[in-house]
Amino acid sequence: MNRQIRLVGAGLMLLFVALFVQLNWLQVFHASALDNNPLNGSRVVKEYDRPRGQIVSADGQLLATSVPTNDQFKFQREYPLKGLFAQITGFFSFTYGAEGAEKTYDSILTGANLSSSLPTSIQGLRNLLTQTNKSQSITLTVSQKMQQAAATALAGRTGTVVAIEPATGAILAMYSNPTYDPNLLSGHNQTQVIANYKALVAAAGNPLSPGSYRNSWPPGSTFKIITSSAVYDHNPSLAAKTYPVLNALQLPQTTLLLHNYAGETCGGAILQLFTVSCDTGFGAIGLGLGAQNLYDEAHAFGFDQAPPLDLPAVAASTFPPVSSFTQDQPAIAYSAIGQQDVSSTPLEMALVAAGIADNGTIMTPHVLGHVTDSQGRTVSTYGDKPWLQATSPATAASVTQLMLSVVNSANGTGGAARIPGVSVAGKTGTAQTGHHTIDAWFAAFAPVPNPTIAVAVVLPNQPNGTEYQGGTLAAPVAKAVIQAWLASGAAGAKPVTSAPGVTAPTSSSTTVATGSASAP
Repeated sequence: MNRQIRLVGAGLMLLFVALFVQLNWLQVFHASALDNNPLNGSRVVKEYDRPRGQIVSADGQLLATSVPTNDQFKFQREYPLKGLFAQITGFFSFTYGAEGAEKTYDSILTGANLSSSLPTSIQGLRNLLTQTNKSQSITLTVSQKMQQAAATALAGRTGTVVAIEPATGAILAMYSNPTYDPNLLSGHNQTQVIANYKALVAAAGNPLSPGSYRNSWPPGSTFKIITSSAVYDHNPSLAAKTYPVLNALQLPQTTLLLHNYAGETCGGAILQLFTVSCDTGFGAIGLGLGAQNLYDEAHAFGFDQAPPLDLPAVAASTFPPVSSFTQDQPAIAYSAIGQQDVSSTPLEMALVAAGIADNGTIMTPHVLGHVTDSQGRTVSTYGDKPWLQATSPATAASVTQLMLSVVNSANGTGGAARIPGVSVAGKTGTAQTGHHTIDAWFAAFAPVPNPTIAVAVVLPNQPNGTEYQGGTLAAPVAKAVIQAWLASGAAGAKPVTSAPGVTAPTSSSTTVATGSASAP
């Protein structure tokens, strides 16, 4: 009997020790992991017990703020400009967590990034023992004026505008339509918030997914910026060739033909091909370059890698692997004109334009300008840094001449982006979707020779007709955004005909069909 009592006692003692160890493990060693577990509702509730830092536009407009409430959460996030900045600020929701800048800069907005240290003064001890406001606010690089200019230029149409400062990578505007009101997801009536979220998920155009950096489309002829750069970087002899005047190009390994847009005819040297966006000419250039050179140039400009934008879940633009062309040589020609399996986000095409504008360097894109503490004092500023050396300054200068011709030549496809007194360099794109619609693109920068803004615009799924092209639909949108930037006093506008020290490409043959060519 005594032996049994001892065994029971020993068992109870072991259970007590195990319980003691488990409690200490949970409360001491594992406490941080449990506290930060996304399933921990008490942690989320605690985040509403204190104010969260503000998000402010570059021109001082309040974009996100915490407002006191009389319910259990104590504070509610509000977004005064509603959908205008939604796909940049994102939302802060008890039910669905954080998105956008709210997610990227959560530790700054809550003050959790501030290191704790032992107090060295009476005031420091007082701050330690009281609940001081540790939240910090962030000021974006995007202004309300530029964002509104992008929204106004789209005029309610489905589309996206991305504008970047080439020398710094600062995002100047990033707007997509359709958009949404973040206030629908930040409320405290969870039944209503869930209903709102389901409605947004089911809405046409998926407004919760930022079209600017998560959605992609075939870039069409805007990709010819990269193809032309590949010529100067990998096979400059192609720039000296004169390509025959054709309305269709015979493709290798097949009886298929690559046709120009609306059966038009074009040919000549690279300057003429680029000016009228000649698909037969650029298809031939692509075949002359080969798959490896095209892939290397696309990768150098950022394809097949996610741009390091300081927002969550940035998508990579795609260019097919070299191996995919081995048994499909026609795909090289189609890829050279931004079709086939080439796909790009508007952010990526804005970075491509910015890279040409900044002498071949693509700066890291960012929406953060600076951080301020609860007293309004600046505590840190974003440090500009390069992302990629896409090409050489010489190549960037040559491609700039091609892009100037698109906008300024009498037969250029980008004439709708022309601004009196300002030298605008651009490239149109009209990508065939295969569904009797087109995606209208335009990529540009200005003013040359000292660009301060690069822009990419896409209006997807537009009607398929000669009056619906990148030059007629997307170019005017880019023009309006560039004009808004120049009018803000952020940059001068000095007209020039060419970049200093650069001669526009010429050829002994300048035969070009009247009008614009395929996929302008």
